[in-house]
Amino acid sequence: MNNVCGLTLRGVKGVAVEVEVEITGGLFSISVVGLADTAVKEARERVRAALRASGVNMRGRVAINLAPADVPKEGALLDLPIAVAVASAAGYVTLKKRSLFIGELALDGRLRAVRGAVPAAFFAKENDIELFLPAKNADEVSLVEGARAYAVSSLPELFAHLRGEKRLKELQTRSIDSLPGPPDPDFADIKGQAAAKRALEIAAAGHHNILFIGSPGSGKTLLARALKGILPPLSDEELMEVILLRSTAGLPFELSRERPFRSVHHTASAVAICGGGSSLRPGEISLASRGVLFLDEFPEFQRDVIEALRQPLEDGSITVSRASGSVVYPAKVLMVAACNPCPCGYAGDSERRCSCSPFAIERYRRKLSGPILDRIDLHVAVPRLLPEELVSLGSSGAEKSETIRGRVAAAREIQQKRWASFGFQCNSEIPEKFLLKNASMKAEVRQFILRSLKDVKLSGRGLARVLRVSRTIADLEGSPQIGVAHVAEAISYREGEATAWMSA
Repeated sequence: MNNVCGLTLRGVKGVAVEVEVEITGGLFSISVVGLADTAVKEARERVRAALRASGVNMRGRVAINLAPADVPKEGALLDLPIAVAVASAAGYVTLKKRSLFIGELALDGRLRAVRGAVPAAFFAKENDIELFLPAKNADEVSLVEGARAYAVSSLPELFAHLRGEKRLKELQTRSIDSLPGPPDPDFADIKGQAAAKRALEIAAAGHHNILFIGSPGSGKTLLARALKGILPPLSDEELMEVILLRSTAGLPFELSRERPFRSVHHTASAVAICGGGSSLRPGEISLASRGVLFLDEFPEFQRDVIEALRQPLEDGSITVSRASGSVVYPAKVLMVAACNPCPCGYAGDSERRCSCSPFAIERYRRKLSGPILDRIDLHVAVPRLLPEELVSLGSSGAEKSETIRGRVAAAREIQQKRWASFGFQCNSEIPEKFLLKNASMKAEVRQFILRSLKDVKLSGRGLARVLRVSRTIADLEGSPQIGVAHVAEAISYREGEATAWMSA
């Protein structure tokens, strides 16, 4: 049995690749078969140079087979297993048990960091085999409890270990105890905008999507960036999900429990946001999972990009399908979108006059379809600050982000206890059938909703979202039951001042 095992990625999962090597006589040549991409085929030259630098001289015809043959292999993380398999076939090292190797080789035998180290650690843990990986990937892999992993700096160091000459130290499991740093910006530093701050607190407590509508310079971007500061730190489970996604995408490892914040430019394509490409990599909506996805100038995104957000915002996951296969990525994002009321940005502004034609305004507003707006729980107007507020030099007198974060964390704890038996964490995740049975409303609430529906245009999905937001508002107040005031506030975020311009 061949004991050299490599890995290729399919989404956030690792697929085992058995590396077989045959060396025969004749003129020197190297061939790689097994549905390898360009990066894997180019490994021939890296492996040959690295082996020569490590004292292994290759001769004859070398055939390298990557099995199973019908699974696409991609990336440079197969360099190390190919080198070990060649050295084993040449008799330089002997592997007594099946082991997993990942790493990109430099020409002098050094190992470079690769993406996919955390999926590899989970694969090694599930299959109870040892993992050898580049030293630069050690920090992230050391967080995977139960994985037997060894950090390797160079090929000679690994060969010495395999020959029993010098043992490598097994990585010790560690945890991230550090809390997120001070919020930047802090809510206390933001002047005015009490209504928008209240909406952000509700959004953070229940993980609800939010849309800011206001003139340029009113503070929409600043408010969106301040949201991260009131979100509670990542739990252990959420932290591993975030690290797994970052490792799969090849992003630098960050030693922090701070939630992700991804700000996407409106020129981004659907593949960049939703994921895909030849290697089915995660997109921005997955990299922001468990954190914030900020889409500024929301109507300026391509129509197909906006509509592609419908399913992941509803389901909390996204299925990326291409000709090469299909993978599912998590997409539990708190989406913050921002837009102007018209192309010039000053429709309804108290200080400047709008210069847009009625046709231009109508075309701009139609870029946001009813179905996508229906999936955004909170629609909030962000008015221009008064001159007195802009030039004030003293403290704003507003609450600090740390204080608000305490209330948000308490509300989330209430939700987790309530929905734990159903497998949910936040109110925004609750299916409608669970919500109606377990939301616990006061008797007069149903009558209030019936009266409100005569004046407010809501779909079935929109009503469910109003109830979820109402439940979150009640949780922030510590109320076991949803009251009329909670529902009234929730409805105001759907059919209030902010959305009046959509039908103007």
